[in-house]
Amino acid sequence: MRTLDPAFAAHLAGGATTLVTCWRLTRRDGVVLGFTDHDLRLDFGGTPFVPSGGLEGSEATAKLGPQVDTTEVVGILSADAITEDDILLGRYDEAVVETFRVNWRDVEVRDLVSRATIGEITREDGQFRAELRSVQQDFNVPRGRLYQSLCDATLGDARCGIDLADPRFRATAGVTVIRDRYRLEVDSLPGFDEGWFGFGNALWLSGRRQGVADQILRHSRLGGADILEFAAPVGDWVVVGDGFTATAGCDRRFATCGARFANTVNFRGFPHIPGNDFVLSYPKPGSVLNGQPLVQ
Repeated sequence: MRTLDPAFAAHLAGGATTLVTCWRLTRRDGVVLGFTDHDLRLDFGGTPFVPSGGLEGSEATAKLGPQVDTTEVVGILSADAITEDDILLGRYDEAVVETFRVNWRDVEVRDLVSRATIGEITREDGQFRAELRSVQQDFNVPRGRLYQSLCDATLGDARCGIDLADPRFRATAGVTVIRDRYRLEVDSLPGFDEGWFGFGNALWLSGRRQGVADQILRHSRLGGADILEFAAPVGDWVVVGDGFTATAGCDRRFATCGARFANTVNFRGFPHIPGNDFVLSYPKPGSVLNGQPLVQ
């Protein structure tokens, strides 16, 4: 059972209330936006909650047990608040939305109703509709380690230990040719081996995708030209001259960890674990069963 703040409970007990709804939206890049369904701006907690270009909430359904509660917010796309480009670029994916009930006559009298993350976002007729998922969504996230031959660390994180700020693992380049939606020809990469940036990332330094990091699937070289293939259709967004910083990638194999990064001491996989083919196989005449490693 929830315990309300005494001042907020007293306001509710008074009969006639002056309550409005406020939403505080915090993106993963740290940008904070505040909206309210009131007709005047409200300020609290260091955030201004503005009515223009704001949100409108739907009915919320609460469930017993560990099921994920979902609700929706609807808003008008506004150039100075939430833009269509930002939504398409994924800047609001997994953003945190806090919902408050606030006494607009005294904003210190308020209650935090819920804290949720943004799930699916759809756009239609100049509006966006965002699904809000309750904190139970965290129970759907895998926890712990997987026993597999591939490394489960992320290149450059604390478990991996590689410093991606090292000039050997990064390069700043620019777009020279847009080959198609997913493939770009770039400059300033001749000093790196072909494939060096495959499975890496490109952080855009200019253009419409500025500040967005895109996954690089393949790094190939054709006739002296470096070509990067991306997981997202970046060709729809960038223009010739847009700059980015590319960081090296890793396919998470033990051999790559040693040959490219000399970092096998921090390898976070199990390179000698039997694969699916071995697990599903059966003993055959001539099989060597002497306890030696199954994978060389």
